[in-house]
Amino acid sequence: MPSVVVPAPDLLARLVATLESSLVMYLADSGIGSYPGSAAVRQALADLVRDQRGVVGRATELLEDREIPLPRAAYPLSFTGLHDVDLRHLLPRITADLARQADACDTIARAAIGTDAAAATLAAAAAATTRQHAEQLSRPAA
Repeated sequence: MPSVVVPAPDLLARLVATLESSLVMYLADSGIGSYPGSAAVRQALADLVRDQRGVVGRATELLEDREIPLPRAAYPLSFTGLHDVDLRHLLPRITADLARQADACDTIARAAIGTDAAAATLAAAAAATTRQHAEQLSRPAA
């Protein structure tokens, strides 16, 4: 009798929580356009958020198909004090948060190998995309 591989639903939930509770998602939810800073930085952050929300959307669809409750993400209270800070000054904190996110996504992808192909694929894609955006944001503005 063949063995049945049961998906690890907590891995998709962890992926959603990792991406949704980030500093860039907070900035987007609080209105990136209202932050002081260059339009290029705002656009780069908006592009990052768009890509991450795409991954979150696919992951939440899978969770819903599997009838697994969606995780509720929350932002750290410390983010609320950042609203008037110029985005250029937030970039080191943003890129550090993105590095942490990418590492967490890699961990999720490795844990999902052999148990949940969809979670492994989404987490690996999220890690790669997050690293690409972090590299772009760490380049000095022209």
